[in-house]
Amino acid sequence: MTNETAVAEKLLQVNAVKLSPTQPFTWASGWKSPIYCDNRRVLSFPYVREFIKSEISNTIFSAFPDAELLAGVATAGIAWGALSADQLKLPYIYVRPKPKEHGLGNQIEGFYEKGQKVIVVEDLISTGKSSLQVVDVLKAAGLEVMGMVAIFSYGFPVAVEAFAAAGVPFKTLTNYETLIKLAVQKGTVDPAQQQVLLNWQADPSKWQGV
Repeated sequence: MTNETAVAEKLLQVNAVKLSPTQPFTWASGWKSPIYCDNRRVLSFPYVREFIKSEISNTIFSAFPDAELLAGVATAGIAWGALSADQLKLPYIYVRPKPKEHGLGNQIEGFYEKGQKVIVVEDLISTGKSSLQVVDVLKAAGLEVMGMVAIFSYGFPVAVEAFAAAGVPFKTLTNYETLIKLAVQKGTVDPAQQQVLLNWQADPSKWQGV
C-alpha cells in the first residue's frame, strides 16, 4: 500500500471524507460537489491524528530539509502546523485570513525573522486561491516561502496552474484520484459512478451531479 493510499484509508476510516455523487454537497462558491472533506475531524481520533502528523512531518523533512519555520493556515491548518512543528522541533507561526481587528492588528501570529525559510501547512488544497493568498502575506512580511504541504488535494487543474505560476512547489499526503480508487475497491462507491466522480474533478464549476 502506498503512503497516499494509506492516508486516504485513514480519512475514510474516520469519515473525514464523505462521498455522495447522487446527492451532492453545495460549496460556499456555489459549486456542486460529490465530496466533502473535513480534516478537522481527524483531530478527534488520537491514533489517526498521530499518523497524519507523522506523515506531514516526514514530507516536510524529506522534501524541504532546509525549512526553518512552519506556518499554519487559519483555521483548519493551525492545529496540523503546530503538531508538525512540535515533532520537527521548528518555530511556528500561523496566518489569519485578514489582519486582526483589535489589539496589535496582526495577520501573522507568532515570532519570525525576515529571510527565514518557511513551509506553509494546509489541511487541503482546492482551487489554491486562499492558500496562495497566505503565501503572498508571508512574502510581504519578508519570509522566503519554500513550499506548501497539505493533507489532501482535489487535484483541480486550476490549482496546479496557480501554484506553478506562483513558483510555489506543493506536496499533498493524498489526493482525490487515490481516494476515489480506494473507495471503489472498498465498495464505498459503485464502480459505475467512478467516471462521474472523475468528471467532476475535470470541470467542477459546471458539474451538476449524477
